[in-house]
Amino acid sequence: MDPAFHEALARGIEALGLPVDAAARALLERYADRLLAWNRKVNLTAITAPAELAEKHLVDSLVLLPLVAGARTLLDVGSGAGLPGIPLACVRRELSVTCCDGVAKKIAFVKAVSAELDLPVRGVAVRAEGHPEREGLPRADAVVSRALADPDRWVPLGARYLAEGGTLLAMLGREVDRDALQAVGAAEGLTLVGLDVFELPISRAARAVARWQRK
Repeated sequence: MDPAFHEALARGIEALGLPVDAAARALLERYADRLLAWNRKVNLTAITAPAELAEKHLVDSLVLLPLVAGARTLLDVGSGAGLPGIPLACVRRELSVTCCDGVAKKIAFVKAVSAELDLPVRGVAVRAEGHPEREGLPRADAVVSRALADPDRWVPLGARYLAEGGTLLAMLGREVDRDALQAVGAAEGLTLVGLDVFELPISRAARAVARWQRK
């Protein structure tokens, strides 16, 4: 992999203080390599520069690590090429991850790369519409989506997949309104328990992660 990839990945991990060891970094590199290889034939990502991929796909996914530390199961809705689920599984090998997406070719990649890397990841080719049993999707300790960035759409949907005591997470790439986040959660019987704001270290792109739990 391009040296710029290693530099961007290391810089992001270190700047954000993420607990990623050498074995996990090797898995992340193999995942990125397979993603770029598949992307030549299947449209999985518009980001193809290795350094940009390291920051905007891998580091951006790994920021969830401390926020899902207590979870044993994670559901990644609208996962696409397995983001953020696969990077999290590369680091948390005991975390049982389910990635779902309505595009079958993307889930074919998720299944193939997870098998190749021996990751605890299950891919399900289904569009999540709020019916976990019918869709073959679990109720998970942590439920997240990068694809659905609008809390007004995501919170009512994601809440249906929460296990008892679980945490719903929204990955936001813009200015956030805490009052609005509290209100959209309250409408689903959820309490906003965290709003973490940070900046990607190379691009300086603003990010925020909101978390809700049922109280």
